[in-house]
Order: sequence, then structure tokens, then C-alpha cells
Amino acid sequence: MYFHDCFVRGCDASILISPTKKKTTERSAGPNQTVRGFDIIDEAESSLETQCPGNVSCADIIALAVRDAVALAGGPKYDVPTGRLDGLISNPNDVNLPGPQLTVSQALAFFTNKGFTLDDMVVLLGGHTVGVAHCTFFRDRLGNFQGTGQPDPTMDPALLAKLKETCGPRAKPLKSDPTAFLDQNASFAIDNSYYSQIMQKRGVMQIDQELADDNSTAATVQGLAADAAGFARRFADALVRLGSVEIKQGSDGEIRRSCQAFNTRSTKP
Repeated sequence: MYFHDCFVRGCDASILISPTKKKTTERSAGPNQTVRGFDIIDEAESSLETQCPGNVSCADIIALAVRDAVALAGGPKYDVPTGRLDGLISNPNDVNLPGPQLTVSQALAFFTNKGFTLDDMVVLLGGHTVGVAHCTFFRDRLGNFQGTGQPDPTMDPALLAKLKETCGPRAKPLKSDPTAFLDQNASFAIDNSYYSQIMQKRGVMQIDQELADDNSTAATVQGLAADAAGFARRFADALVRLGSVEIKQGSDGEIRRSCQAFNTRSTKP
């Protein structure tokens, strides 16, 4: 959710706005159909509004929830700057996120547009050490990679067999599409295991494996795989920087009373 929010219109909680019968929102966009955790943010916001109404933005709640989730999953503990405002626009047409089938150079274009370097991208994608992906996002690698009619030759045969068993022979609607852990070794822990896995040809999505195989990123992957403390430090720093992307200030934002809806603005001068 953090990445999907910050990489569209900045870290402004615009992803949280619920669509209505008359108007769609970022939440309606295709890339956001697999985003989870909306209920957790809503619960936190409801509790905060009871204790200190109008003081904590939904954008800050997302950033703080990510901080706590990272720590609870065994990742680094870090401080989160606050003071973000919630955005006033949520348009599904603005949602243009890097897909899982991109090459390193294609993905990098998205990251540099937000002020990140190649190394930053490799570190942030280390977030794939937890979480899952629907089979639809990597099914082509299992049997028709790039239209060849064959599996991706860079995938470990044991992983290929396991994913074929998980996903089955036919594509399914997203709601019933099976999922697979992105880190097949330590699926619930935030650590540097992801990098070791992709070095062993066990990347689930194409972009994961591309990181280990591309000449521009292979050395960074190897360094992170060998340095757990270094990954933790760099990952925390990258998350703080991610939370600073295009934050809203002044009249460009608000503190929502409900994370799912914009405040009703007064028409009075």
C-alpha cells in the first residue's frame, strides 16, 4: 500500500479514498486491486479520531503502520517524520506503477522519476522479502515466457515445479487466483533472504530475477545478500525517503475525518 500510494500522487493517502457509484478513485485502478490492509488503516484512524480528532492525517497513519509492521516482522526499527497532509485528488487514471514483467532499465525509469537511484530501487524491492503475488503476475514465466511456449529458463527447476502446482494450468479471475510467497525461504520475516533467493534463480516475478541477473544491479544484490545489517540500515533509510515523496502542504491537503472520503469543503469564502 505504501509504495502504491507514494508512487502515484505522492504520500497523500489518495489510495484510501473509496469509489462511489458516480466516481472511481485510485482504489479502482487495476494495479491496486491486489492491495490489502485498508481495514487496518481504517481501524487506526477511527481510534485516533476518538482520542485526538483532526490531528493525525491518514497519510501519516500509513507511514506509521508501515514502520510498526516492519519492526513486528523482524525488520529494522526507525523513526518516521510526520506532518503529511492527505491529498484532495484520487483519480484512477493517475495510477501508473512499474509492473512485475519490466526489465531493470524499464523499472528504473519509474524510480528515477521519483528521485531514487538504481541502488535505491534494489533496496526497496527488498520489500518483496514479505508478501505474496497472484499467479497472473508471473504465470507467463511458468510456460510461455515472452511468447516462446516454454518456461523462463532462468527459473530454478524446483521452484518452477512448485509454482506450476500452486497456480494450476489455467488462468483464473483475480479474486480466485492463487498466490505464492515472493520470498520462498523466509516468507514472514523482513531480512535479506530475498537477495539470496534471487541469486539462486528463485525469484518469483520477472523483475525480481532481473535484479540478480542484470549487470547493473547484480553487484548490489550480492552485497545485500552478504550483509544483513547493511540491508536493514539501507532499507529503513529507503522507507523514510519513500515516505517523503511529493508530500502535500498547505492548501494542497487536509487531515481527513475519514480516510475513505474527502472532507466536505465549505462553500463559504
